[in-house]
Amino acid sequence: MTKSLFPGFDGLMTLSRREGVDVRPTLLRVLTDLYVQTSTHSDDEQRQFVELATRLIDQVDDATRAAVKARLAVYPQTPVPILQKLGLVATQEGRRVPLAREIPAPPRAPAPARVPTEAEQRMAANLAMQPKEAAEIHDMFFRAGASERALILHNLAQTPLKAAPLIPTVRAKRAIQILEMAAIAGDIESFTFELGDSLILPSRVAAQIVDDAGGEALAVAARALDMPSPVFQRILLFFKPEIGTSVNAVYRLSRLYDRLAERSALVMLAAWRGSTLAVTRAKHQSALHDGERQRARAGASQTRPGVQPGSSPTVRTGTGSSDR
Repeated sequence: MTKSLFPGFDGLMTLSRREGVDVRPTLLRVLTDLYVQTSTHSDDEQRQFVELATRLIDQVDDATRAAVKARLAVYPQTPVPILQKLGLVATQEGRRVPLAREIPAPPRAPAPARVPTEAEQRMAANLAMQPKEAAEIHDMFFRAGASERALILHNLAQTPLKAAPLIPTVRAKRAIQILEMAAIAGDIESFTFELGDSLILPSRVAAQIVDDAGGEALAVAARALDMPSPVFQRILLFFKPEIGTSVNAVYRLSRLYDRLAERSALVMLAAWRGSTLAVTRAKHQSALHDGERQRARAGASQTRPGVQPGSSPTVRTGTGSSDR
């Protein structure tokens, strides 16, 4: 089940430990949702679910554990070890026990009060995205793999960075119609132009979104336009043959699209727009720096004296004569 339902499990856990982003609650919720979608499971699928879920149940917060417990309590095929782990079945009996009999955990001691750091105070506000930050998010997203992109988009929903404003409804509906027609006709040029025009993106970024092999960038752009899920799926099938011919790829992107928060898409849209400003500034500063160096060289060559300060020119009186 790990390979078919959550291929990036180990990679996300590694990323969580390395980057300090706790993705374990999200992983447990997704694993549970995927498991209960099917009424029957093979022995191997059941074994892997027990192995993964057991590892995560003890490592997540109470709210996540309660949500998972509620889902699995009504699912008839929940493995017994998981029922026991969640307190839904007696350890030595093979029957479920009422949820009301669960003994609540003792309340946690309040954390000692402390003064928030400057970084925490800054993160508490709705921050406008700086061009450098926008460029970093842009580059990080396009360099990442599929599972890492999903994690980035999930985290963007929680970030305090300011999102791009909503696309006006009338403009968005018109863009969706044009994009679908261009996708069905296979008109890449018209599709790219309309995408950039409707989202107010430069042609370079619009082309990068369209050419993106993974398809996640296109999902973000479609969500920013509030495109209906069936329309997005049709665009995948017609416009992206390398994706449309793969059932797994279409299912993965469709599931990502349905779970993608509007705020995540609008924050990424703001990053795409801001990254262009960062590139423009970098080119402008480079040009200024080169111009200043050239002017410095020219000034140095023009003002270089013919005689060094402190020295006097040699006076010649003629051949063979001596100075008196």
